[in-house]
Amino acid sequence: MFEEVPVEAGSVVGGEQGELFPDASLPDELVGYRGPAACQIAGITYRQLDYWARTSLVVPTVRSAHGSGSQRLYSFKDVLVLKVVKRLLDTGVSLQNIRVAVDHLRRRGVRDLAKITLFSDGTTVYECTSPEEVVDLLQGGQGVFGIAVSGAIREISGTIHEFPAERADGVEVPVDDELTQRRKARNAG
Repeated sequence: MFEEVPVEAGSVVGGEQGELFPDASLPDELVGYRGPAACQIAGITYRQLDYWARTSLVVPTVRSAHGSGSQRLYSFKDVLVLKVVKRLLDTGVSLQNIRVAVDHLRRRGVRDLAKITLFSDGTTVYECTSPEEVVDLLQGGQGVFGIAVSGAIREISGTIHEFPAERADGVEVPVDDELTQRRKARNAG
């Protein structure tokens, strides 16, 4: 069961989006990561990824598989949701309750997700978006754990650039890593 905790007006702190995408633009919706890369970034097995896609827990939003040999492409947000699902599973939340939480997360943009911390007592998943709510959740005296989605976003942002991205329409994605910059400098000079 997923319970939304009310947010007091003005209590939400700005998201992490500016740090993720310095030019303040969202990532290209046609750019995605293949299954093996998504697995490595999120810390899951390919078997989990395949099962979650087939059961519609986390489906690739850039490109789904269309028959044998086709590649799914997972967006940044998809990879983020995969990482959150993994963390919820690791802490003992049932797949049924995770499905409800994921449905809730899907309706949010990356900008909104950066403001959320998920809490659970192992049975129920709670959303928290302000420090005041954390206190309210803990007053019941029951042990809970928290998953700061912004922390997962930072982890993924630090790792995701190590993996090749591709566009669903076949246009080449520019690579601007250190090795590419050195090659450009050598070829220019």
